[in-house]
Amino acid sequence: MFATTFPTTFGCYVSQFIQNPTFLTSAKSLYSFNKFKFNPKKGLNHPQNSIFCHFNSSQGMLGKVLVVLLIAGLAWAFPALLPPSPRICGSPDGPTVTGPRIKLRDGRHLAYKEHGVPKETAKYKVVYAHSFSATKYDSAVAPLETLEELGAYVVSFDRPGYGESDPHPKRTVQTQALDMEELADQLGLGPKFYVMGYSMGGHSVWGCLKYIPNRLAGAALVAPVVNYWWPSFPANLSTEGYNLQLPQDQWALRVAHYAPWLVYWWNSQKWFPCNSVISGKPKMSPQDLEVVSKSVKHLSKRPKLKEYAVKQGVFESLHRDMMVGFGKWDFDPMELKNPFPNGEGSVHLWHGDEDWVVPVTLQRYVAERLPWIQYHEMPNVGHLVMHDPAMNEAIWKTFLTGEEEQIVHS
Repeated sequence: MFATTFPTTFGCYVSQFIQNPTFLTSAKSLYSFNKFKFNPKKGLNHPQNSIFCHFNSSQGMLGKVLVVLLIAGLAWAFPALLPPSPRICGSPDGPTVTGPRIKLRDGRHLAYKEHGVPKETAKYKVVYAHSFSATKYDSAVAPLETLEELGAYVVSFDRPGYGESDPHPKRTVQTQALDMEELADQLGLGPKFYVMGYSMGGHSVWGCLKYIPNRLAGAALVAPVVNYWWPSFPANLSTEGYNLQLPQDQWALRVAHYAPWLVYWWNSQKWFPCNSVISGKPKMSPQDLEVVSKSVKHLSKRPKLKEYAVKQGVFESLHRDMMVGFGKWDFDPMELKNPFPNGEGSVHLWHGDEDWVVPVTLQRYVAERLPWIQYHEMPNVGHLVMHDPAMNEAIWKTFLTGEEEQIVHS
């Protein structure tokens, strides 16, 4: 029975380990050192030799039992660590495709949605990256009337693994930026375009600033999530911000950074609290709770939007996002150079001083290290800044026109 239930993959690992020459040599040496040599003519050389022989026999049996128990435990636990295969949209057993997609160079599909005025007549063309657990339908995109007033065209897209965009098991901050560039090219947005990223979507914008700065007309980071392991963060400041997170989120981030192979299990098991956003119980400031209370229309759509976001599975969408966002990056954002040294464009960063999801002190440090970023700190504002209609309109107008807009609450 044990042999039939033993995972094939794990069995291969054990087989390779046992067949390793180093392992065999070590085992042989250990055996030669411990084996007892008995001469029937001379008998036992010392009274303790019989005890030693019995002890070795018991020890050997105990070791075998422990090895069997260990292998049995790993065989039981190993399947729980492996995420199920994603249900690819458009595949025979996967969800249906309901909206437009492009086919990327590597064969993956990227789903997108167009907003605003036609791109052929648009004054501004923007590629928008959504937040954690959101999609191309993210309500952070400006309403139609604002985009028409600005003469702006915006294309939002499902980041890989979300919605109807194919998963990308090798997804990185760089590949996300290159996806945005290819989306812009296939839609004919021209040699330069604007990029905006909200919350977790900010990682895509950092990637654009690093890998495709020559393609940018402007960039906006709105309440961008930080990676507490960026090398340039002072240890005390990073620790201070990290400790402001809920204990369960601290653990979830540790797992994502140090043991990404455990992310699926950690956020799926029932013994300990998982990531608060995934569980639907994030740490929200009073300002964010007020925004939520006023977003009745958005709240009514939230269940369907959340279902759409993870229709291919939670691992390649939510969990992969955590692994990429809080893993080890190929670059440090605070060492980036100004992509617009001659003032031909601008980079903006907006953050609320009552953001309980991403501590504002870390953004202040980013702004200090990168003075070419136009930093806008908003008083008495939380993390859901883009879901406040007045804030949303002011941010979009300031970003595209360069003129600071006053926020007028209704």
